[in-house]
Amino acid sequence: MNLQQSDLDLLQEKGITPERLEEQLTMLSEGFPWLKLEGAATPGHGISVMSPQMETGAINCWDEFLSKGGIVMKLVPASGAASRMFKDLYSFVNGKSEKPDNEFMVKFFDNIEKFAFFNRLNFVTIQLYGKSVNTLLKEKRYKDIVKALIEKEGMGYGSLPKALLQFHKVIGTTRTALEEQLAEGAQYATDRHGKVRIHFTVSEEHLPLAKMKVEESAGHLGNEYNTEFEVSYSLQKPSTDTVAANVDGTPYRENGNLFFRPGGHGALIENLNELDADVIFIKNIDNVVPDNHRESTVHYKKVLGGTLVAVKQKIDEYCRIVKDEKPDDAKLEEIINFMRNVLCITHDSTETMNNSEKREYIFSKLNRPLRVCGMVRNEGEPGGGPFMVYNADGTVSPQILESSQINPDDKESMEMLRKATHFNPVDLAVSVRDYKGNKFNLPDYVDKSTGFISSKSREGVEIKALELPGLWNGAMSEWNTIFIEVPADTFNPVKTVNDLLRPAHQPE
Repeated sequence: MNLQQSDLDLLQEKGITPERLEEQLTMLSEGFPWLKLEGAATPGHGISVMSPQMETGAINCWDEFLSKGGIVMKLVPASGAASRMFKDLYSFVNGKSEKPDNEFMVKFFDNIEKFAFFNRLNFVTIQLYGKSVNTLLKEKRYKDIVKALIEKEGMGYGSLPKALLQFHKVIGTTRTALEEQLAEGAQYATDRHGKVRIHFTVSEEHLPLAKMKVEESAGHLGNEYNTEFEVSYSLQKPSTDTVAANVDGTPYRENGNLFFRPGGHGALIENLNELDADVIFIKNIDNVVPDNHRESTVHYKKVLGGTLVAVKQKIDEYCRIVKDEKPDDAKLEEIINFMRNVLCITHDSTETMNNSEKREYIFSKLNRPLRVCGMVRNEGEPGGGPFMVYNADGTVSPQILESSQINPDDKESMEMLRKATHFNPVDLAVSVRDYKGNKFNLPDYVDKSTGFISSKSREGVEIKALELPGLWNGAMSEWNTIFIEVPADTFNPVKTVNDLLRPAHQPE
């Protein structure tokens, strides 16, 4: 395409090369290939179901790792606004009915005092209207209550990030999702020096508020959990934005300028790439519970971490053997069995390889980033989750997929999707260093062919938006991956405001 000077200036400002722009437009025009599935990952076929003895062994490994000076960090993507969480409330405020006219809104008002933000909301309604929430309820001024909660003139919850919303009641006070993430990290990621490192990705507009909340709460939470918090932040990089296109594939422009959108959570691979620790935990901001419901979460975080440490030690040992020694065929077969049984990597042609080819194959597969992922059993409709997938080199390995990556017209693939037993709760422990302790360059392990295209409306015009390969699917598809079953009680996301009424988010 012919670029105007204003286009070149915008690309330079964002840190995007003209070649990268051309690549994105080609993707928008041609789309992405469907992935070839070997099958759903299930218990005994890609997913490990650990016995109590195995869990104890993993936890002991984790505790030993920390006691010997292991460096841990927790990454919490926390940049998204909470507007979707209040979608039903917006619909009510903008609707014709003056009173709750569906099950969701009835539940919201019937239980309004159970929300951690109730006292603050009560204070705000008195400021705005001179009346308490209960008085407004008696007067049937339901919309005024909702406006006080979500609109900027009130609490502004509709435009704040989830990180800064009051999620849980605690004796004498409340905690935001951000504070609960600090508290949780203190319980499994505190090092032998009494320090826990937590990194939040936030939007630029909310960075000052996030820093203020950490400044306000880190001291007393540190005293409560006998730890010291080292908190860092990063923004999603403009260089990871993606260009939008018209339906015909030509660049979409506004006021003559190319229009870029954030590329989705896959952009955070760049943020992760800048973090350095022996182990990094990754977990979404809204999947967090109060202290009285956290025992299971802490237990399985240690299981994931301990498994990662143990497997990483074995991988490093095998990498050194094939790189620095001359292992015999028996040792190479031992390593290939480890790859098959522990990492679930299979390749039909290993039996015909000679000693040298096996060493090269083993090293190329083992010396890459590693992740251990908790997987929860499906209790509703199957969707994205753990699968065994064919790679370009003919190997089959475990990967996390979104349902949008699976061909809906392929009956065999859709049958595999139907038979999936688990879904991805975004519960990861990862290692980003090679066998010598040097950091991997994580963008090198992104499968660029695993993005997807979505349709959006922009000022009444239908446009095609390019989503980067997701952080835990395409952006990590060339990582070594282990799936471990974790119980459903470790997964308690807050997708709507009424999810905060679930028992896991309420005091006992």
